[in-house]
Amino acid sequence: MSRLRPLRWVAGSLAVVGAGVAGLAFGPVPLPPVAVATEIINLVPGVRLESGLDPRESAVLLQLRLPRVVLGLLVGAMLSLAGAAYQGVFRNPLADPYLLGVAAGAGLSATAVIALDGPRTLLPAAAFAGALAALGLTYLLGASGGDRSPAALILSGVAVAAFLQAGQVWLMQRHVEDLREIYSWLLGRLATGGWGDVRLLLPYVLVTAVVVLAHRRELDVLTVGDEEAAGLGLHPRHSRLILVVAASLGTAAAVSVSGLIGFVGVIVPHAVRLLAGASYRVILPLSMLFGAAFLTLADLIARTAAAPAEVPIGVVTALCGAPFFALVLRTNRRVSL
Repeated sequence: MSRLRPLRWVAGSLAVVGAGVAGLAFGPVPLPPVAVATEIINLVPGVRLESGLDPRESAVLLQLRLPRVVLGLLVGAMLSLAGAAYQGVFRNPLADPYLLGVAAGAGLSATAVIALDGPRTLLPAAAFAGALAALGLTYLLGASGGDRSPAALILSGVAVAAFLQAGQVWLMQRHVEDLREIYSWLLGRLATGGWGDVRLLLPYVLVTAVVVLAHRRELDVLTVGDEEAAGLGLHPRHSRLILVVAASLGTAAAVSVSGLIGFVGVIVPHAVRLLAGASYRVILPLSMLFGAAFLTLADLIARTAAAPAEVPIGVVTALCGAPFFALVLRTNRRVSL
């Protein structure tokens, strides 16, 4: 039986702490890592240490960088957890959190708000609603033929995504003047003006994490197939529905505040699986930790590689994801030979 060994917890925790300190310390205004750590410790009630930061540097750290780093940690953990859950449910190690049309629904809604000059404050809510609406359409289409198998659900998601993406392209062609802003959202961003996005996302992260982690043993059983899982006393359709809805809800919430950030939900769970084994009791929590660290470091690269300009974070994750896929395919081909 696979168990989370202490060393894995330590490695994951160190990755999160290291990525968080790096994200806070480095940027257009570099800050000493020790001073950054001291200033963060000062947030604990009753603790007051001398960090050496002046008021301007302290404001940059606490009002600009800290909310962005926390948002990156939450989004990275959420996308990685959702990706791992999808991979277990659909028994496909390369399944994506956007598999069931979540990205297409969010993209169409966000594009509509921008193209139709809607209030930008409505963008997160519109993206969230669009993602959930797309998920609902996928389920309705998948159930319409009486076949509720994972394969039917995936095909329904492909069809719904293609339909919604067609609508998005049509809107973009009709509003060419807004293409820059639309693409900025579609390629992902973690820029935030404060703690509002963090407060918006946090409840969904907590609910999704509790539900998915509570079903981690059932994910292990689902990997053997529906008939075998039923023979072991599990209700595959019921478990699959709970896991997919929970993972999609968390993904929709993450997308609503960060835009579409690809590859995180594929790279991290697959890498964890290669390094730590196939048990989802190990994969799920480690995916959250390493996913949080991965996206925080990707955001650090995005805002420093071309400073003072900022590279879309989706570009950074794609540059990491494409070579990763090539490596996985090459490795699998060698193993099969």
